[in-house]
Order: sequence, then structure tokens, then C-alpha cells
Amino acid sequence: MTSLLNAVATAAQKGDHAVLATVVKVEGSAYRRSGARMLISSFGHGIGTISGGCLEADVCRKAWWLTRLGHPVLQRYSTDSDSEGMDDSEDARTFGLGCNGTVSVLLQRLTAEPLPIISLLHQIENERHAGTIATVISVYPQAGIRIGDQLLLDPLRHYRGQWAHTELEQKVRRDLTVALDQRQSAQHVYADLAGEIEVFIEYIAPPRRLVVFGAGHDAQPLVTMAKLQGWHVTVIDSRPHFAQAERFPEADEVIAADLAQPLALQDIIVDAVVAVMTHSLRQDQHWLGEVLQYPCAYVGQLGPRQRTERLLQQIQLSHSSNLHPLPGLAALHYPIGLDIGGDTPESVALAILAEITAVLNQRSGGLLKLREAAIHPVDPIGFESLVPNRADDLGAPNLKSKLEENLRVAR
Repeated sequence: MTSLLNAVATAAQKGDHAVLATVVKVEGSAYRRSGARMLISSFGHGIGTISGGCLEADVCRKAWWLTRLGHPVLQRYSTDSDSEGMDDSEDARTFGLGCNGTVSVLLQRLTAEPLPIISLLHQIENERHAGTIATVISVYPQAGIRIGDQLLLDPLRHYRGQWAHTELEQKVRRDLTVALDQRQSAQHVYADLAGEIEVFIEYIAPPRRLVVFGAGHDAQPLVTMAKLQGWHVTVIDSRPHFAQAERFPEADEVIAADLAQPLALQDIIVDAVVAVMTHSLRQDQHWLGEVLQYPCAYVGQLGPRQRTERLLQQIQLSHSSNLHPLPGLAALHYPIGLDIGGDTPESVALAILAEITAVLNQRSGGLLKLREAAIHPVDPIGFESLVPNRADDLGAPNLKSKLEENLRVAR
């Protein structure tokens, strides 16, 4: 998100009306999912990725020409082995990758007037709270709206945007709220007597925050790897000769904290990912005890299991007057990291970040060759009639077949 917004700002300074490419629908297998973005300059240079590198060149080459009229354009790409069996009316460019998927990419030209999505991304980054945005990706004629029209719900829960199709707007606003509450993107098909309108409702979370307690050698590659993922990283250590910004040039913040002085941690670590790895028994006990008092997305403690359990005993004794369990215990993982067998600072950092990523994605971190289910879950799809009091007769062509197809995919 940060890199994309920086690229948008640079393009604006240069007066370059770049093109924003967003994956708005994925059918079948694809390297990246809906919501992936890249920015394309007028010279055809791309920032970010929308696939594993197989679609970017074609998108960069054609994005400027396709959006020459200033209107959003939807481009479809097939990753099937060939175009055999595809309906000519679907008009999707075919790449012989054998992945058997279709990726729909929305192209939007950036002009002097900021796009709604860019304004939303700025607010999400600044407020550090999520938002949702609805994008029309297919529509029937005379619907009163166009492909690329957007409504959004910002982190302050204010709706922005207005559609001529008022009944559709009301239902989309409701679904924006549902997506924000459930923290999940979804595809929606809304049907009335005239046809169907497909809308991608995207949940956009703020950049993940990582707080590393400990500024040792193994913390340095961990910070670097986290920044490669676009995370906001804070490093905290009580040793001033370790907690130096020069040692962590990529970190967003480096704090030299005196253990004798209280540090306001709530705004730093609530809902954040935390790694405690100071290699100091005194510091680990102090920081782990502080961290466990707050709800975190993940807490990892470096070191042998027996060492961490001794730390926990001491921490629990110091909180014996508290009748309630420490909020952070449910998110605690120790020893931190996946078992990949490395012992260098880089391999330790890789193991730590791999486990964090697996936990955040609710995965076990095992071998993909042993996974029986699909790697990527099927995006949820909602179908709803816009015709009032027509629960038994949805009254729109092809809606019944879409419902049956959705049930087949779900099975």
C-alpha cells in the first residue's frame, strides 16, 4: 500500500496520468487474488504485481491505450493452456500457462481528480483502520451505472459516492458494512427484471504492524523481510547501542526504551504482530509481561520452550492479583518460528516470518504437496434480487443458473 501510494504521489508530481490496474475477479487458479494492484506509468513501467509476472507485460503495454478515453476498462485474461472451449463472447486474452483460471483486471486512468480508491488507501494508511470499497465489474445496458463506478465506506464508517441506481446503492452500502464487520471481500451479483449487475466488494486492511522487541543481529533481516511485505515495523530495545536507527534503516521507528520508565505500548501493539527476541532474560521477561496484557494478532517468543515457560511462571506470579487471564496468552507462540532447520540470522528471520504469515492466514505452515484442499479458497459470492417481494421468482435471466453454478463450486 505504501509503495503504491508513493508511486501515485510521484506520478502526480511529474504530471504523469498513470493507470491503476486492480484485480477485481478471479475464477479458478491464479497467483494473486482479487484486490491485487499495480500502477503503470505512461512509459509502461509498473509498480506492484497483479500476477506471478505472466500478465504484467501485456497490461503495462496496453493500459495507456485502453484507457485513452478516460473511462475505466475491464480486461480479462485466461491462464488456461489454450483457448479451446472458451466462449468467444467472453473475449479474454489467453496465456498458455495451464493454470486454468481467468483474471479480470480493472484499468483506471489517474487524472487531476483523485480516484476514490486512492483517497481511501490514504485514509486507511493514516487512520490505521480498515475500509471497504465496491466496484462495478459488469452491468446491463440502461442500468444507470457503468463499469468502474465505485462506492466506499471509510475507516470512520462514512459512505462516499452516489449511484443513479438508488435501490442498488442502498444494498451495496449494506454489504459494504457487512464486509467491514466480517473483514472479508466478496463478489456480489444483484439482479432485477432487466438483468444483473456484478459488484466486487473489497475489504482493505491497513498495513500489518510488526513490533520487534530486541535489536540484535537476527532482528535486522526480520525487519528487512517484513518491509518487503509492506509492513509497518517498530524496533524496541533497552540497550541504546543496539537500538539505533542506523542499524535498522528500513524500520519505521526505532525506540531505545528504559525498562525503569513506563512505555505507552497500547497504541503500538494492540492488534499488531509481536516478536520478543532480545536474547536478554531480564528484557524478555519485562517485554513479554507487558505485551501479554494486550490483545495482539500474534506474539512470538524466541528461545527454548523451558526458558519461555519459566518466563511465563514469573510473569503470572507478578500478575497473581489479576483474576482474569492475560489477554495476549491466546496469541502466544513459543518457540517462535517454523521448523526449517536453519541457524543463521537470516534463516531464523525466515522461519519467524513464515510462521507469522501462516498464523495470520490461518494455515498450519505445512508442505503444500500434502495439502488436499485448494491453495486459494473460492471467493464468496452473494446473489440477491433487487425486485421487492419476489423471493420465489427472482425475475432475472441467468440468475438461477448462476446460483446453481455457485452451489456446484462450493461443493
